[in-house]
Amino acid sequence: MPSPVISSQAPRLPVSVTVGLGLRRALLDTLNTAPAGAFDFLELAPENWIGIGGAQGAALRAIAERYPLSCHGLSLSLGGPAPLDLVFLGEVRQFLERFQVPLYSEHLSYCGDDGHLYDLLPLPFTEEAVRHVATRIRQAQEVLGRRLAVENVSYYAAPRQDMDELAFTRAVLAEADCDLLLDVNNLYVNSVNHGFDPRAFLAGLPPERVVAMHVAGHYDESDSLKIDTHGAPVKPMVWGLLARAYELFGVRPTLLERDFNFPPFAELLGELGRIRHLQSAAVGAAGRLAHG
Repeated sequence: MPSPVISSQAPRLPVSVTVGLGLRRALLDTLNTAPAGAFDFLELAPENWIGIGGAQGAALRAIAERYPLSCHGLSLSLGGPAPLDLVFLGEVRQFLERFQVPLYSEHLSYCGDDGHLYDLLPLPFTEEAVRHVATRIRQAQEVLGRRLAVENVSYYAAPRQDMDELAFTRAVLAEADCDLLLDVNNLYVNSVNHGFDPRAFLAGLPPERVVAMHVAGHYDESDSLKIDTHGAPVKPMVWGLLARAYELFGVRPTLLERDFNFPPFAELLGELGRIRHLQSAAVGAAGRLAHG
């Protein structure tokens, strides 16, 4: 789910009409030659770039001179049973500091035990899981020297649910004292698959924790089953939830995720334009309310 940790030591990404794209090696040449103003920041998975040298390393350094970078991790396994990889966290910290990355986010899930499963597995929604993952988030924040943002993930079966996803998410944010990267597509997918109201979920989130957003496309398996793919255009219902999120939380840096089935670059820019339009509309509405 490849976006923007916000900390007292690091500046926030600009939050007035701010959109970004995921940085993938397959798109490096296109992104490097994109016209100025096409997007505002780029997000990458640090696992894919730490230690990369040669031509691709040089291309990363060049693009980092033009655009702010945000980092979204894939393998920290915050909810996993194995001890956190402190060596890897140290490498991430060096990477973030080297490229002056203001936000590092990870998934509220786990991806393995003694080794990686290369998938994001859901956590049980229990008090024990809240304490477990919150302790690990606090440990990660201490090693990183900054706040961490966790992302709500899509899931298709829950190991155990003593509380709903909203209550679990709120409890982790409070116990860990961390931030939230709100993935609007994941929220919509989960709301359909598990039968809850996505707008009520949004309304229940603590606004001060929401520091960035993701938006992406999904696959409609059926009316009652949506698959989070990042391989299609953003759906109308997701656009509507993004607009509602801006109303509730204000404009936040928003990343358009696309992992495969890449369309012509102009189509991606069209979706970025849709994000900009929603952000501008939210800013305008807030201004009108402020002035009566």
